[in-house]
Amino acid sequence: MPNIATVLKAEISRVARKDARAETQPLKKASSQHRSDIAALKRRVLALEKQLSRVLRSGRKASAPEEAEEGAGNGLRFSAKGLAAQRRRLGLTAAATARLLNVSVQSVYKWEEGKTRPRASQLPAIASLRKMGKLEAAKRLAELPG
Repeated sequence: MPNIATVLKAEISRVARKDARAETQPLKKASSQHRSDIAALKRRVLALEKQLSRVLRSGRKASAPEEAEEGAGNGLRFSAKGLAAQRRRLGLTAAATARLLNVSVQSVYKWEEGKTRPRASQLPAIASLRKMGKLEAAKRLAELPG
């Protein structure tokens, strides 16, 4: 005949395991659900980061023509102060500068004030002013009709 203490001890252990399992089962399910939610969120963050990088790349491509128009890709730069200083150095009026560059006087004023920027097609002519001296500028003005 089995010892009653051993049977009682075994029964208590079995009931305790059953109760512990009943208590921990919902926690295990919740933990598993949280892990799957975290994995889904990580996938979503990754997808959004990829989407953001695509948008940024397309944004750069869209703004590239504007930058190319300003710089013309040939290394020519424009400075409003530089144009005004060059015009003064050559002793030219805004009207004379406009005639040399084949633009309106108003364009020259707006460029010098920094209100507008010249087109890429006009930058080589402006750059040629930098290489001119007073005599060459006067000679070119005399050659122009008008």
